[in-house]
Amino acid sequence: MAMMLSAPRSLVPELQARGVRDARDDATSRAVYSSDASLYRVQPAAVVFPRHLDEVLTTLEVCRERGIPFTSRGAGTSLAGNAIGPGVVVDFSRHLNRVLDLDADARTAVVEPGAVHATLQKAALAHGLRFGPDPSTHTRCTVGGMIGNNACGSRALAYGRTADNVTHLDVVTGSGTRLHLGADGTPPSAETDALRSLVGAELGTIRTELGRFGRQVSGYSLEHLLPERGFDLRRALVGSEGTLAVVLEAGVRLVADAPHKTMVVLGFPDIGAAGDAVPAVLPFAPTACEGLDSRIVQVVRSRKGPQAVPELPGGAAWLFVEVSGDDPLEVADRARLVAGIGAARHSRIITDARQAAALWRIREDGGGLAGRSPAGAPAHAGWEDSAVPPETLGDYLREFDELLLVHSLTGFPFGHFGDGCVHIRLDFPFQRDDGAAAFRAFLTDAAELVARYGGSLSGEHGDGRARSELLPFMYSPAAIGLFGRVKGILDPDNILNPGILVNPEPLDANVRVAEAGPLRTGLGFGYHQDAGDFSQAVHRCTGVGLCRAAHADNSAVMCPSYIATLEEKDSTRGRARALQEMINGSATGRAAGAGKPNWRAAEVHDALDLCLSCKGCSSDCPTGTDMAAYKAEVLHQSYKGRLRPASHYSLGWLPRWAGLAARAPRALNFLMRLPGIRQAGLRMAGVDQRRNIPAFAPQTFHSWFRSRSSRPAPAGRPVMLWADSFTDNFSPEVGRAAVRVLEAAGYEVLLPEKPLCCGLTWISTGQLDSARKTLHSTVEVLNRSVAEGIPIVGLEPSCTGVLRSDAVELLGTEAAGAVARSTHTLAEFLGTVPGYEPPSLDGTVVVAQPHCHHHAVMGWSPDAALLERAGATVQKLGGCCGLAGNFGVERGHYEISVTIAEQQLLPAIRSAEDAVVLADGYSCRTQIEDLSERRGIHLAQLLDPAAPPRPGEVP
Repeated sequence: MAMMLSAPRSLVPELQARGVRDARDDATSRAVYSSDASLYRVQPAAVVFPRHLDEVLTTLEVCRERGIPFTSRGAGTSLAGNAIGPGVVVDFSRHLNRVLDLDADARTAVVEPGAVHATLQKAALAHGLRFGPDPSTHTRCTVGGMIGNNACGSRALAYGRTADNVTHLDVVTGSGTRLHLGADGTPPSAETDALRSLVGAELGTIRTELGRFGRQVSGYSLEHLLPERGFDLRRALVGSEGTLAVVLEAGVRLVADAPHKTMVVLGFPDIGAAGDAVPAVLPFAPTACEGLDSRIVQVVRSRKGPQAVPELPGGAAWLFVEVSGDDPLEVADRARLVAGIGAARHSRIITDARQAAALWRIREDGGGLAGRSPAGAPAHAGWEDSAVPPETLGDYLREFDELLLVHSLTGFPFGHFGDGCVHIRLDFPFQRDDGAAAFRAFLTDAAELVARYGGSLSGEHGDGRARSELLPFMYSPAAIGLFGRVKGILDPDNILNPGILVNPEPLDANVRVAEAGPLRTGLGFGYHQDAGDFSQAVHRCTGVGLCRAAHADNSAVMCPSYIATLEEKDSTRGRARALQEMINGSATGRAAGAGKPNWRAAEVHDALDLCLSCKGCSSDCPTGTDMAAYKAEVLHQSYKGRLRPASHYSLGWLPRWAGLAARAPRALNFLMRLPGIRQAGLRMAGVDQRRNIPAFAPQTFHSWFRSRSSRPAPAGRPVMLWADSFTDNFSPEVGRAAVRVLEAAGYEVLLPEKPLCCGLTWISTGQLDSARKTLHSTVEVLNRSVAEGIPIVGLEPSCTGVLRSDAVELLGTEAAGAVARSTHTLAEFLGTVPGYEPPSLDGTVVVAQPHCHHHAVMGWSPDAALLERAGATVQKLGGCCGLAGNFGVERGHYEISVTIAEQQLLPAIRSAEDAVVLADGYSCRTQIEDLSERRGIHLAQLLDPAAPPRPGEVP
C-alpha cells in the first residue's frame, strides 16, 4: 500500500503518551540520524531510544496504525543505507544493549539487539569462548545489526556467517505477529503457513538461484526455507535488513578459539595475482585469508609513520593468512606450507603477536583508510561489497580493474579474499553536475560484471539503498517476484524499512555527497587537503563509527564526550552529520532565504557544544576528520561582527590578560583569592564556580632566562626553546627544567627576544582572524631561526601542535611550513641527539597522561621510547583528561569534564600513589590539581638533572 504519513507533528507526543519515554523529533536528533555509514541521507520524522521491549512493540504499533516507516538501527555502521529512513528510526544501542545470559557449557549466549559485538566478545572470552563472526567494526557494531546484514568478517572461513551462528530469534513481524524462532522449528501462524505454501510453489527458483556460494548475501536467503533445510525461518530472516521483522532478542552460538595462531603474509605483484592464489591457500584450512593492496599500507605510513607498519614481504599486494589449531607444531608446519605456495613471490611468517595485531589493525581500518582514493579524491561506499566464488576471484579483480579505467575511477581494493569478497571505495565524481549519473552508470556496469561471474552484489553489507535496485542483474523476474511476495506476507503494509530490497528506491536518490555543494569562500582555515572546500572536509566522515568505540588498549583519544554521554550527537560522526545537514540544506540548516549555510543553526551548535576540540579524531578516525578545526570554523563564522560569549573574551584572550598580569602577578593573585572578587570574576568570565583560578607566576620564564644572560653561554649547538604563554606565565618551572635538560644534552639554549604566542586560545574559541594575526608574527620571528638552521623545541603540546598543524592551515605560507617542519617536542628532539642518554629512571613508576594534541598531531611514541631508554615503568593512559583548554572550565561543561576524567585519568592516579604523574599539557596538570590531591609534572621536570622528581609528589 502507499505510504501515508499522518500528522507527524503529533507522532512524538503520542509515542510518549503511550509509554515510549525517550522519543525525539528535535532538529539535532533528526540531523545526526539522517545518515549511517553510507552515501545516503534521509531525515527521519523521529528517533526512538527504547528502554524495554514493550516500548519497541508500542512504537511499531503506532507506526502500523499511522502508516509511518519503522527502521531498526544498531550502531549505524551500515554502508549501503540500510539504517536510515523517513519515519521512525529506532536506536537499539542506547539502552537495549545487554548480554542477558551466557552458558559456557552449552556455548551459547542471549543478547539484546543493541549489544555491541565487543561487549559480547569480552563476556565470552572470560570463558575461553568467542562469537565467531568478527566484522572490522567489532568495537562498535551491534549484534542486531549483524543479524540485519548477515555480517561475516575476516574469520568467516572458520566460524561461518552470522546466519550460521544464531540459535534463536525473538522477532515481531511487520504485521505485528510475535514469533520465537529456534532450532526446533518454525511455529505455525498465518504468516508462516503462507510462507510454507509459497516456498512449496517456488522450489525450483529457490534451489537454482539462491544459496549458490557462501557470500551470496544479496536479496533474501530463502534457501533456508527449503524443506530439506527444515523450513528455518530463523536463518532466513538473517540478512533481511530489517524489512521483514524486528529483532527483539537473539541467541547466538559461541566457539572456542584455537589456542595457537600464526600469521603468514604472502606478497604478489598485483591484486589480481593475490586473488589467483586464494584456491591454493584454502586447502590449508586458514582461519582467515584477507587481501590488501599496497596503497592502503602507503596511506598508513604517510599518516602514522613508517613504524606503524611492520615489515612486509615484497610485493604490491598481499594476502594476510591466519592458520590456527590446538597443536603448535602442526600450526607451525601448516604456516610453512602456506608460506611456500608457488603462487606467492614473497612470504613472511609473523610470530610476534604485536606485529600481527598491527597488521590486522590496518586491515580492520581499511574502510576508513580507503576514504581517499589513489588520486587523492574523496572515495565513497556504494560498490564496496561485491563477492564472487573464490575460484574466479583473480579474473574478476582484473576485469574489475579494467572497468574502473573505463569509468575513470580509482580505489584501494581489499577484503575477505578467502570468501571471494572484495571491498573498495571509489572516487565517484559527485562534485560534477553529472556525478549522480556517473555513479549510476558505474554501478550498473559493475552489477552486470559481478552477475556474469556468478557473484553477489553484496558479500556481507546488504543491498540497502545502494544495490537493491540492481538485484534484477542477479536474479530472474521469478526470484524478484518471490522476494516481493515474502515481503507481502511478513510486512503487508510495507512499514519495515521501505525502499530496501523490495520496491527499492533509486540508487542515485538521496545521495548525501551529491546534494552537498562546495563551500570555499570566506573560510577561516585553508582546508588544503580538501581542495579548500569545507564541504569536502566535513564529508570526510564516512560514518564508520570508530568514534563510538571504547578503546580498552589506551591507543586512542576519540571521542571523549561520546564515551561519557553515549549520545550520537556527541560523537564525531554525529557532529559531522549535523554539519553536513547544514551544508546540504536541511530546513533548519539554511538561513531563511539566503541560500547559504546557517552557521548559527541551533542543532549545529547543540552538536558541537560538547566537542572538546581534543583533535583525537584527526588522528584516530581513519578518514582524518578534524572536528576541532570544524568547530573553530563554525564559531568563527557564527560570531563574525557579533557579541561573543564571555568565555571567548576571558579564556580566548588569556595570553593577552596573562601578559598584563605579569606586571603585578602577586597583587593580582591576592585579589583573585578574595571570596567576593573570585566569584564575581569567575561569573563575569563565564567560568564554572567550582573551578580554581590558576595563579600567575611571580616571575615569568622569559624574565628568569634574561636574568641568567650575564652567565657565560654554554658551548654547543644552538636550539631555540619556544616558551608558550602557559609556560611563560603559569609554569615557568617547566621552562627552567627544559633549559637544564637541553644544556645537559650539549646545546646552547636560545629564546626569542620577547614572548611569542601561537594563538591557540583564539583558535579554540573561533577567533580565527585574531589567531591568524598572532600566528603570522610568531611564525615570522621563528622562521628567522629556521633560516639559520636552528631547530625549535616546544614545551606545551597544544601550542606545539598549532605550529605543526593549524599554522599551516591558517597561514598557508612557506614560512609556516618551514616552521612546522623544524618544530619538535622535547622527546622528539632528544631522540635525535647523538649520544644523549637520559638520566636513569630505574625503579620509577610513571603514570603518563599524553595531551590530546600531542597524541593527535605529533604522536607520543618518541616520549615512550625515551622513557623506556631511561628505565622507567610506564602506564600510558588513553582518552582525554577532560579539561581540554577552555572547555572544562566553561559554565555548563563541568560535569562532563569530570565524567571524562573519571574514564581513565582519575582512577589511574588514585590507584598509583607512589607513581610520578607525567602530564606535559598545562590543561592536564590543571585538571589533575583541580580534581585530586596529586600534581602532574612535565617531561622536562622528570628528566631535569638538577631536580629529579619524587615519586608520588603532592602539592
